[in-house]
Amino acid sequence: MALTPSNSSDKDDKKAKIAAAQDEALLREVDEAVRQDEMAEFGQKYGRPLLGLVIGGLAAFGGYLWWDGRQEAAMEASSEKLVSAMDQIAAGNLGSGGETLAELAKGDNVGTRASALMLQGAVLMQQGDKPGAAKMFGQLATDSEAPQAYRDLALIRQVEAQYDTMQPEEVVSRLKALAVPDNAFFGRAGELVAMAYLDQNKKNEAGTLFSQISKDEDVPETLRSRARQMAGLLGIDAIEDVDKVLDEVNADKNATSTKAE
Repeated sequence: MALTPSNSSDKDDKKAKIAAAQDEALLREVDEAVRQDEMAEFGQKYGRPLLGLVIGGLAAFGGYLWWDGRQEAAMEASSEKLVSAMDQIAAGNLGSGGETLAELAKGDNVGTRASALMLQGAVLMQQGDKPGAAKMFGQLATDSEAPQAYRDLALIRQVEAQYDTMQPEEVVSRLKALAVPDNAFFGRAGELVAMAYLDQNKKNEAGTLFSQISKDEDVPETLRSRARQMAGLLGIDAIEDVDKVLDEVNADKNATSTKAE
């Protein structure tokens, strides 16, 4: 005989679900209350310091904007002075132009300082003052704040100014890292190193380096031509395309004859 199903189990399930929902709601309320208490306690404990940090951060940001504006204004002023000094030197006013460069060479703006030192050295070289020029170039070459390109070029110019008083080994050691293909100053540094090799009677090393310079299309043509001739004198064929070289030579001759006319 089948028993009549009872609804008591369904009622018990509903009561259990209601109780669970009530418990969950209560737990959420308690959890929310705990979070509010924690936030209140956190605010009482750290509110003022955090507010101070926020205010301090805003003040620092404002200070940075002010400083940046001052820096930009100072940079513009330095650039104008540098251009003025270049104009004065180009006009032959080496005294006043040199004074302006000396002032800029002691300034805080790294780019302007580097340019001023480079120009000072160039002017002294033109005047035949190689020791003075070497001093300016050396100061720039050892300036850790200056851009690397400026420092590398200054080192090359320093060696050029001091070449006659340097030992060949020192020339090689100072410039060998720059006298490699793909370096921006390969041509100028490579030629000095190759000449130092010749002074050491290392003809093979010198010829090889001259040959590399002559084949580098990023090197100025006048320097490539000079290197090609030196490599040939040392018994190393530096010509890959004879026809191309002949065309370049003929073009140079035509340009020279045109200027003469």
